[in-house]
Amino acid sequence: MAETVTPAVDDTPAPTSTRRERSGWYFYDWAMSAFSTTVITVFLGPFLTTVTKLAAGCELGADDCTGHVYPLGIKVAAGSYFPYLVSLSVFLTVFALPVVGAIADRSAHKKRLLAAAAFTGAAATVGMLFVTGDRYLLGGALFMIANIAFGAGVVVYNSFLPQLGGPDDRDGISSRGWALGYLGGGLLLALNLVAVSMLGEEGNHQRTLDLARWSIVSAGLWWAVFTLIPLRWLREHPTAAALAGGNPVTDGFRQLGRTLREIKAYPLTLFFLLAFLVYNDGIQTVIALASQYGTEELKLGQSTLIVTILLVQFLAFGGALLLGALAKRIGAWKTVLISLVLWTGVILGAFRLPAEAPLPFMILGAAIGLVLGGSQALSRSLFSQLIPAGKEGEYYGFYEISDKGTSWLGPLAFGIVFQLTNSYRVGLVSLLIFFVVGFLLLLAVPMRRAILAAGNTPPRVL
Repeated sequence: MAETVTPAVDDTPAPTSTRRERSGWYFYDWAMSAFSTTVITVFLGPFLTTVTKLAAGCELGADDCTGHVYPLGIKVAAGSYFPYLVSLSVFLTVFALPVVGAIADRSAHKKRLLAAAAFTGAAATVGMLFVTGDRYLLGGALFMIANIAFGAGVVVYNSFLPQLGGPDDRDGISSRGWALGYLGGGLLLALNLVAVSMLGEEGNHQRTLDLARWSIVSAGLWWAVFTLIPLRWLREHPTAAALAGGNPVTDGFRQLGRTLREIKAYPLTLFFLLAFLVYNDGIQTVIALASQYGTEELKLGQSTLIVTILLVQFLAFGGALLLGALAKRIGAWKTVLISLVLWTGVILGAFRLPAEAPLPFMILGAAIGLVLGGSQALSRSLFSQLIPAGKEGEYYGFYEISDKGTSWLGPLAFGIVFQLTNSYRVGLVSLLIFFVVGFLLLLAVPMRRAILAAGNTPPRVL
């Protein structure tokens, strides 16, 4: 692809930050990862699916029940309800997150926006305490509020990254943030594992449901409490537009309109974003639906799922740092391409997993852990190189539409295939297309040319 505009390279000094500020930024990943891990990846899928089955007339613990519910009069298979919710929440974020980013770029108080998003999401997560009996509609509404607020918080959080270091520093900063996030999410998950192991009773499905509910609530509390650290340690980095004054909300909407008209001036940035949206859709679908696949298709117990995801979390800590170190040697672009090849192998391996066999599932989880953190952290830092100066929030708004469990095409494809075939394995295979197409699209992006076209200085190694 050829650029329509080639702006001059920005020769301003690279941004600097203190160690305390960078640590504060890392800690928001620690805080919010509890939602990603405990809620999205482990407990919410099986929990909400069970509640939905109860609403469909199934008995608690009846694995072979294939009932339906009728939200807004629409017939939905109980097993498809959660994937459809993920898709619906993302459809809504398509409109919300770019607006949040535009407002963040025009605001001199981004930390306040971060606080509003984090505490809203945390409150909705804690509200799952009231999702009892067959209240699947309440659970779905709270999930959508929490998931959209989660995405909004990540948009504001990510917009700090270009202001924390220069082109050669961002891969390392981003990787350390992801790594600390996996530690935080893993620690809370370990505590929940202890609770499930000590308090659970074999065959007591109501106790299992209650423990899942309280584990979800614990993630909301964790998210709220640890958000206080970045709110204290981060510094504001207002853009020139923010310092000029005005109303950040109305000015943000106007700026977003201008950006949407002018974004065609950066076709290579758009092309990278397209590649990311495709392959990350596959990654996020695997993360969001892994526990549902394990319980419904592989017939694995909740403890096995928690141990596996815990294994993923702690290996992802090392994997993020390992791929970050590899990126320093061969470049982030090549490292992400390698990770996508490995993700394709993960999908093929998951398809062949035998039912009721915990060990193969855990081995596959270990493989996921080694590639998960690095592929996401390096994608984030790569994109930071392609954003025109002063528009970090807006562009990360577009980026976040398919990040951190808010993808929609993958869950939609998974849900439709399951409804047509009643097979989770066939639904899983449908995700291969996202990794293959995403790899080919990313391979076609001329990264150095794309960075220069955005007016930025390329890192020494790409």
